[in-house]
Amino acid sequence: MIQLLLHKKLHTAKGMMPLDIDLAITPGEFVTLYGASGAGKTSTLRMISGLLTPDNGKLVVNDVVWLDTSKKTNLKPQQRKLGFVFQDYALFPNMSVLKNLEYALEKHQDNSIITELIDMMELGELQHQKPSTLSGGQQQRVALARALVQQPEILLLDEPLSALDTKMRIKLQDYILKVHQKYKLTTILVSHNIGEIIKLSDRVCLLEQGKIIKSGIPSTIFATHQMSAKFQFTGEVLSIQKEEVVFIVTVLIGTNVVKVIAQESEIANLTTGDTVIVASKAFNPVIQKVL
Repeated sequence: MIQLLLHKKLHTAKGMMPLDIDLAITPGEFVTLYGASGAGKTSTLRMISGLLTPDNGKLVVNDVVWLDTSKKTNLKPQQRKLGFVFQDYALFPNMSVLKNLEYALEKHQDNSIITELIDMMELGELQHQKPSTLSGGQQQRVALARALVQQPEILLLDEPLSALDTKMRIKLQDYILKVHQKYKLTTILVSHNIGEIIKLSDRVCLLEQGKIIKSGIPSTIFATHQMSAKFQFTGEVLSIQKEEVVFIVTVLIGTNVVKVIAQESEIANLTTGDTVIVASKAFNPVIQKVL
């Protein structure tokens, strides 16, 4: 079990904001922090990693105290068994892919994990190249592999896919799920992409002004009302056109464009660019805007 009680006054564009996080995470759970910019998501990850010290609080990971300000316990980042993947990759530009991974090895650690990760992340043909020769998606695969070298208890992901195009983003999501399940990780993601959150997460926590205001299954949290359906996909509304007595809503789902027949009541609050859930109930498609 991971127990977080973190409190810190943050300087934001709107002035001082008290960050107050009280969260328990089950080992092996995939949790996403979601909220507006400045809500405290990245600061929470930085406090878990030890890169930012809370004013007061406690962090216990599988019965090991990483942080307890009341007892002046505060493990250094390198003493915390975690991996951290950032949006900007943070690779060493003068090192090859292989050297970037080897650099992350702990002293006396068996380097067989490097071979395993290169194979899993399909980096074999790239291992002797330097980051500058790689695409954004390839660099992020290297960054993800490097974060796993020390076989962390917690994997932190701070919007790692936001700079990638849709096709590459979907592929990297699959890699993240693969390593999460393979290494039985506890993963904490920061993301603004609702489709991504629904695909990856067991639970989503909504942050507002430094506090978790709601937590639950993503499809339930984001839906405006409950839907029981055979399948559900999340996409972006590309267009809404009226055809006689119905409306045709064109939705981008992943890299596929689908058209959904909708009633006027279903499109009343929809506009181009909205994120929606497309679901099927007894072969009748239903479209619903998400929050």
